[in-house]
Amino acid sequence: MASPKSRPVTKARKQARKADKAPGVLPVTFSDWFAGRGWHLRDHQAEVIEKAQAGKSVLLIAPTGGGKTLAGFLPSLIDLAEAPSDTPRLHTIYISPLKALAVDVARNVELPAAEMKLPIRIETRTGDTPQNRRQRQRDNPPDILLTTPEQLALLLSHPAAAEFFRGLKHVILDELHALVASKRGDLLSLGLARLWQLAPGMRTTGLSATVPDAEPLQRFLVPQLPDEDGVLPLAELVLGQGGARPDIEVLSSGERIPWSGHSARHAYAEIYERIKKAKTALIFTNTRSQAEIIFSMLWSMNDDTLPIALHHGSLDVTQRRRVEAAMSAGTLRAVVCTSTLDLGIDWGEVDLVVQIGAPKGSSRMIQRIGRANHRLDEPSKALLVPANRFEVLECTAAQGAIIENILDGEPPRNGGLDVLAQHVWGVACAAPFHPDDLYREVSSAMPYGYLTREQFDRVVEFVATGGYALKAYERFRRIVPDAKNERKGMLKIRNPAAAQQYRLNVGTIVEAPAVTLRLGRPRRGPDGKARGSVRGGRKLGTVEEWFIEQLVPGDTFLFGGEVLKFEGMAEMEALVTRAPNSEVKVPSWNGGKFPLTTFLADRVRQIINAQENWHTLPDQVRDWLELQRQRSIIPKPDELLVETFERSGRHFLVCYPFDGQLAHQSMGMLLTKRLDRMGLQPLGFCPTEYALSVYGRKPMGDIDMDDLFDEDMLGDDLETWLSDAMLMKRTFRNCAIIAGLIERRHPGQEKTGRQVTFSADLIYDVLREHEPDHILMQAAWADAAGGFLSLGRLSGLLARVKGHIRHQRLEKVSPLAVPVMMEINRETVLGEANEAILAELQDELLADMRG
Repeated sequence: MASPKSRPVTKARKQARKADKAPGVLPVTFSDWFAGRGWHLRDHQAEVIEKAQAGKSVLLIAPTGGGKTLAGFLPSLIDLAEAPSDTPRLHTIYISPLKALAVDVARNVELPAAEMKLPIRIETRTGDTPQNRRQRQRDNPPDILLTTPEQLALLLSHPAAAEFFRGLKHVILDELHALVASKRGDLLSLGLARLWQLAPGMRTTGLSATVPDAEPLQRFLVPQLPDEDGVLPLAELVLGQGGARPDIEVLSSGERIPWSGHSARHAYAEIYERIKKAKTALIFTNTRSQAEIIFSMLWSMNDDTLPIALHHGSLDVTQRRRVEAAMSAGTLRAVVCTSTLDLGIDWGEVDLVVQIGAPKGSSRMIQRIGRANHRLDEPSKALLVPANRFEVLECTAAQGAIIENILDGEPPRNGGLDVLAQHVWGVACAAPFHPDDLYREVSSAMPYGYLTREQFDRVVEFVATGGYALKAYERFRRIVPDAKNERKGMLKIRNPAAAQQYRLNVGTIVEAPAVTLRLGRPRRGPDGKARGSVRGGRKLGTVEEWFIEQLVPGDTFLFGGEVLKFEGMAEMEALVTRAPNSEVKVPSWNGGKFPLTTFLADRVRQIINAQENWHTLPDQVRDWLELQRQRSIIPKPDELLVETFERSGRHFLVCYPFDGQLAHQSMGMLLTKRLDRMGLQPLGFCPTEYALSVYGRKPMGDIDMDDLFDEDMLGDDLETWLSDAMLMKRTFRNCAIIAGLIERRHPGQEKTGRQVTFSADLIYDVLREHEPDHILMQAAWADAAGGFLSLGRLSGLLARVKGHIRHQRLEKVSPLAVPVMMEINRETVLGEANEAILAELQDELLADMRG
C-alpha cells in the first residue's frame, strides 16, 4: 500500500509517462558516440532533450544507473556543439551539494566531450579551488562550470556578475531533493531568482532519484509568478523507467544482538567476511566517530591485507581526493564513509553497500544503496547491520519500505530570514538595488513565496543598520542609500570593506568551530612543552574546537584510522604525533546524527503491534518482544505505552512514542518542568530514538497521564522553558553568523568558537530585552521549532496519542525499558571499556527484570 506522501509522484507518473516511445533525435556525432559504446538513448533522456530545445525547465526523476546526469547535460552539449562561440561565455552551470560530486561529474562529462571532440571547456569551482583559478574563471569563463551553492553566491556578489552571467542558458541542479529542504536550498533559490533576472532566457533542469512529492521541486525550478488565473507555474516533469529492485538484507547476526549501544561491534567479523566476497564495498555510518571506530576495527582484523580506506568530511581534502581517485580506479575493496559519499558519485565497481546502524529513513537508504551497481537492469545489493534490538525493528521497517518503493522525506519549509539577509548583503556587493525590484525577485523564489513586504523591509533595515536595538553601532551598517543615483530609494554597499566581509563569511553551513590537526614534531621549550609551529608537519584534517579543549598533552584519540597523541597547541593548530602502540584514552567526536523520520517511526510501531509477523524477526528480537508481552503491554500503533516503576531508590516513568530523539528530547524537557511543578522532584530524563525515560525522587505512578501528556504543554510551558534555555542562544548564534551579524572570519584571522559564542550571547541578551521581535530572534525561533526542538513532530505525537495512553504500573523494569535504562548516566567511552560498561549494566538490569 502506498503512503500518502508517495501518491503525488504516482499521479504525476501517469500524467507524464507519455514519453515511453519518445524518438529523441540526436545529432550524428552524438548518435555515433552512443552507438560506439553500445548504448541507446533512453526515453527520459530523449524527452529532456525535447523539452530543453522547446525552452522548458524540467525535473527529471530517474533511478540510479538510468543515465540521469547525462540526460541533464545532453541538451547543453548538443547546443554547444551546434553553436560554438568564439567569445568565452558561460553557457551552463551545474550545482552540486557535494564538492566530491562536482569533481566526479566533471570527470564523467569531460569523457564524452573529449571522445566526440567537442570544442567545450569544462571546469569545477569549489571551496578547494585555488584563488588564481577562480580569478581566471571570472575573466575567462568556461562553457560549463560545475560548482556549489556557496560559490554561486560568491560569483553573484561580484561587480561583474551581470556581464558574467549574461549569456547563461542552462542551470543543472543535481540531487535537488538533498538541497531543497535546507538553508543551502534557501540560498540556492535566491541565487536562481537573481539569475532569472540577469539571464531571462535561462532554463533549469533538476535531477533526483528519491522524491516522495515532486511538486515542491517543480516549483523550485521556475519563478513563482502567478498567471492571470493566479496559478503558480511548475517545471515539466519527466520520469525515468524503473530499474531492478534492490536486493536488501537485514543482517541476522549469529552473535548476541545487544540491547543498547551503537557500535555494532558484535557484527564486525560478519561485515569483514562480506567485504572479502565483494568487489568493492561502501560501508556507511551515521557519524564520523562511528566511521573512525569501525575503520580501526576492520583494519585490525584485516589479515588478508585488503585495501580498505576511510572517508569523511573532517579529513584533509588531499586525503579525501586520494580515496576518491582510488575508488574510481577500482583499487579499493572497501571504504568506510559517512554522508560525504551519499550522493551521485558513479563508481561502477561498487557491488555492495553496507549500512552500519539504522538508516533513519527510506529515502536516505535508497540514496546510499544507489551507490552500488550503476546498471539499471541489475539489482543493487545492500546489507543493513542493526547495532541493537530496536534497530533491528527500524532496519526491518526500512527494508519493507524500500522493497515497496515507498519514500519518505521532509515537507517543504519557509526560507530563512537569516539567509535572506545574507543574500541582500550579497546583492548590494554586486550593484546598487531598489527594494521594490528586489522584493519582487526574492518572492519569486519558491521558499520565499510566503514573504510579506513588511518582513522583507525589516530584513533590508537589518542589513542597513542592524535593527532598532543595534542601529547605534556603526559596525552593523552594511548598506547605505545611493544618493548619487537618479532613482530615489536605491541602496548600495557601504564600502569595499563591507563587501570583503561578505565574501569571507558567505554560506549557510555553520559547523562547530574547528581546529586544524598538524602532524609532526613540535618545537619544545626548556620546560618540555610544545612551542611554535610544526617542523614539516602535514595537515591531517580538522576536529571540533570543544573536543581539543578537553585534551591535555599526552592524551590519545582516534583520527583518520590512526591513534594520535595530542602534543599541544601552536597558534590555532593542534600538534599531534602518531602513537601506534597506545590505547585510545579519549572518545572521538560526535559528528552529526540523523533524526528518525516520521514515516519509519510509524512502520516501527506497526511491526511491534503485528504480533502475527514476529516469527519473521530474529529469534533474539522475537523473544524480547514476547517477554515484553508477558511482563507488560505491547502498545497498538496509535497508543502511547507509559510504564512506571521503582529501581535503586529512583522512580521512573518510561514511555515509547517511537518518534525520534529530537521530539523525545523536547518532550522530556517539558515533562520535567510539569513534574517539578507538581512537586515530584524530577532529577533528569534520557531520550532515545524510540523511548523517553524520566526519573525522579518521588513516585509517578498515580499521575493522570492524560493531563501530563496534554497538548497544552506546547503553550506556556514551552515559552517559559525557552526563555531561559541555552538552546535559543545556540540557534541565535547560528542565525547571527549566517545573517552576517557575527563574523567568523576577518582578513588574515578567524574568530575562535569562544569568541563567536561570547559575541552572540551578548547580542542575544540585548535583543531579548530591547527588541524581542528582531528578525534574527524570529529566525532563531523558527530554527529551534523546526530543527532542534522538532515541535512539528512533538505536536503530531501528542495529538496522535490523545485519549490513547496505556499506563502500566510495574514492580520491575520491563524488557522494552532495558535499552533506554542502559543509556541513563552512561558516559561516552570508546572501545572495549564501552562494551564492558554496557555488558555490566545489561546484566544488572536483566537480573532486576527477572527478579
